[in-house]
Amino acid sequence: MASVTELGYLTLGVSDLAAWKGFAGQVLGLEVVDGQTPDRCYLRMDYWHHRITVIEDGSDDLKVTGLRVAGQDEFREMAAQLRDAGVAVTIGSEAEAEARCVLEVMFVTDPNGYAVEIFHGPLVQFDKPFHPGRRRHGPFKTGAGGLGHVMQSTRASLEENYAFYRLLGMRGGIQYKLQVPGAPGPVPLMFMACNDRQHTFAFAGPGEKRVNHIMMEVERMDDVGLTHDLVRQAGLPIIIEPGSHANDQMFSFYFKNPSAFLSEIGWGGRSAVHQSEYYQRDAFGHAPVPGTMKGFMVPA
Repeated sequence: MASVTELGYLTLGVSDLAAWKGFAGQVLGLEVVDGQTPDRCYLRMDYWHHRITVIEDGSDDLKVTGLRVAGQDEFREMAAQLRDAGVAVTIGSEAEAEARCVLEVMFVTDPNGYAVEIFHGPLVQFDKPFHPGRRRHGPFKTGAGGLGHVMQSTRASLEENYAFYRLLGMRGGIQYKLQVPGAPGPVPLMFMACNDRQHTFAFAGPGEKRVNHIMMEVERMDDVGLTHDLVRQAGLPIIIEPGSHANDQMFSFYFKNPSAFLSEIGWGGRSAVHQSEYYQRDAFGHAPVPGTMKGFMVPA
């Protein structure tokens, strides 16, 4: 069975490209590279040509998740196993692959109606070291774990999402029955992994946007603290205070970006245990800032 190996890239649609460039470079500490047209830019966090494409289209949401397979053989095997399961697969043209700086790409849609791109062969630029937009204590943690993780809201059931992402070779399940202030009962959260990162995807209930948050991990705890200071200086709303998750044991905090969904910066996450267990609350901290959770895990 072919399996995806990492979350390789994301495409975001935004209302204010200039605000995103400033946020990405000066708050997150990413490298901002202009695109071929004035309505887009690329965000780098390591040697890859890009990890995130930002397009000014007014949607202020996640548009595409890009999942990597190891190579040409796995790419063809993945296309076959998806088609055998009744999933519609479109193989991208050479021009479509080149536009994404990959060798080959296929297009599928998950049970929520979300666009997923499966690819192999990203452009890796060892001749162009990552150059952050502001001072950092250390690098982002990518490597075999990919760019980080994404929590998405669901339109389909958790069971339907689980079945689809298992077809991609991912594994996981419900890991939290979380008590969220304002919610009528425990909120189930499902997590799926495809490598040693504890999870690549997480799925919550219905939300105003496709994306709940995007997590990027750093190699130095100091960079969590530095980002926290920069977020406060920039006047961006902090939604969840610093703390440590029970499942990945990541020390992190959450804050709104210019598109009004959440960014998470974390450090110290443990590897996936690849066994089932669940939690009712985090290890410590992560207190929601009062009045800020509507539209994220609590219905607006």
